[in-house]
Amino acid sequence: MKFVKPYNWLIILTVLIGVIKFAIPLFIPYLIKIVIDNIIGSDLSAQEKTNQLFIWLGGTVLLFFIIRPPVEYYRQYFAQYVSNKILYDIRENLYAHLQRLSLKYYSNTRAGEVISRVINDVEQTKNFVMIGLMNVWLDLTTIIIAVIIMLTMDVPLTIVTLLAFPFYAYSVKHFFGKLRELTRKRSQALADVQSYLHERVSGISVIKSFALEEKEEKRFKETNGNFLEKALDHTKWNAKAFAVVNTITDIAPLLVIGYAGYQVIHGHLSVGTMVAFIAYIDRLYNPLRRLVNASTSLTQSFASMDRVFDLMEEPYDITDRPSASSMPRIEGEIEFDNVSFSYDEDDQKVLKAIDFTVNPGETVALVGMSGGGKSTIVSLIPRFYDVTDGAIRIDGHDLRDVQVKTLREQIGIVLQDNILFSDSVKSNILMGNPDATEDEMIAAAKAANAHDFIQSLPDGYETTVGERGVKLSGGQKQRIAIARVFLKNPPLLILDEATSALDLESEALIQESLERLAHDRTTIIVAHRLSTITHADKIFVIEHGELQETGTHEQLMEKKGVYYNLFQVQGF
Repeated sequence: MKFVKPYNWLIILTVLIGVIKFAIPLFIPYLIKIVIDNIIGSDLSAQEKTNQLFIWLGGTVLLFFIIRPPVEYYRQYFAQYVSNKILYDIRENLYAHLQRLSLKYYSNTRAGEVISRVINDVEQTKNFVMIGLMNVWLDLTTIIIAVIIMLTMDVPLTIVTLLAFPFYAYSVKHFFGKLRELTRKRSQALADVQSYLHERVSGISVIKSFALEEKEEKRFKETNGNFLEKALDHTKWNAKAFAVVNTITDIAPLLVIGYAGYQVIHGHLSVGTMVAFIAYIDRLYNPLRRLVNASTSLTQSFASMDRVFDLMEEPYDITDRPSASSMPRIEGEIEFDNVSFSYDEDDQKVLKAIDFTVNPGETVALVGMSGGGKSTIVSLIPRFYDVTDGAIRIDGHDLRDVQVKTLREQIGIVLQDNILFSDSVKSNILMGNPDATEDEMIAAAKAANAHDFIQSLPDGYETTVGERGVKLSGGQKQRIAIARVFLKNPPLLILDEATSALDLESEALIQESLERLAHDRTTIIVAHRLSTITHADKIFVIEHGELQETGTHEQLMEKKGVYYNLFQVQGF
């Protein structure tokens, strides 16, 4: 309701306009009674009856053609305006929340699941605003006004008309209690379909390269079949609800016709009143039928809102302490003090008592077999994760005592597989510094050896690179990623296997740009090819989450330990 609160008065105005809209048609049955009893059944002359008829019809036409159209317009406009604004606010809030969730959350949650909640489930909450906050009240108001008018005409007949109400209320309570859980299961099954599709579309090249099309079709059939099963469970229960409720609302007119007909036959009721009551039954039970539909939509809406707010209440793993201060300009001293780390509390530690120091301006390398913990170490420096034990300090500041944003603003990271967004080359480079001038952006591209190939693209810097940079080669993507770090110009640089997946020509160009980028700043390199880090000031050998050896290339080769063996394995 905190998202609804800013629009309370607009919702009240919309409901009041809606009351006028729904109240106007309630005059029609009463008009029928007047025409039958007071005009046709009166002792007036034919001319006087005609005059009376046209006076009443003229007033009604004025009501329907002058007053109702603007009322209808503003009721629809305000209802849609408010509901869409609330959806906008929820999605904006959710997106801001998603930005603050840690990488741990994303490593345990499928992207399709997140997208389904932000798009499909948020869209369903629109029904809560449109129906729960507006239409339900309008329908209830319509019923109350109709009952009041009917009571002024004939009290016993009104009571007969309302006899079906208790049965209606009980059936709605009985059937729609279970529908919320069925709807939640259906929504989850739909999210599973969306997650599966998202993953498979992203990895379509793998499916095609292994000729897995038929196998994937079968797997999708299973996922889609699960959704069908949940959807049919939901449909069956929904159909039962409608069958019972609509039967109850259909019996009510029969009771009225029977009782009113008997009263007319015995002279206790006028024909006009009977006809008006039969017309009012339609006005009375149509809102009831809409309320049944509303119950279904609201149940779906509540189930979706459960999923939306489950996501919104997901706790943050990485947060600033209340006393956290801004990180001063980094000089470059990095200290790992007895650092241990595990991804989850119950998991085995992937880092164990890591101790080392990097001096300002040094280039250090982390080497070792895959899975040893090298990438985990560099993920702890920008606080993508927090240490389990021990502390990491930069220039003497414990990373948990500084604001995350001011820390990350001073760290540049180049990965093995850098993500480019489906935008222009220019936009992707400017992510390093959105306020940079065009000249600064081009200078960064030149420093990354990227300017020449960018110029050869169809639209130069305005060329769209496709999702994840699919239109570019691995080497081109890497150079754009390096250009954006050049533009950021951070005092601390992290290179995580930045050249391991490239051809020799691309590697030579990128190695040259990386050396230029690493000049005069503290640099940490995670390396697979040991030939690329022989120049490092220090080399840390990591195995099974532990620091095994430290030294320069020459010192470690003389030691003939783990590093020496790795170097021999690579054939140098």
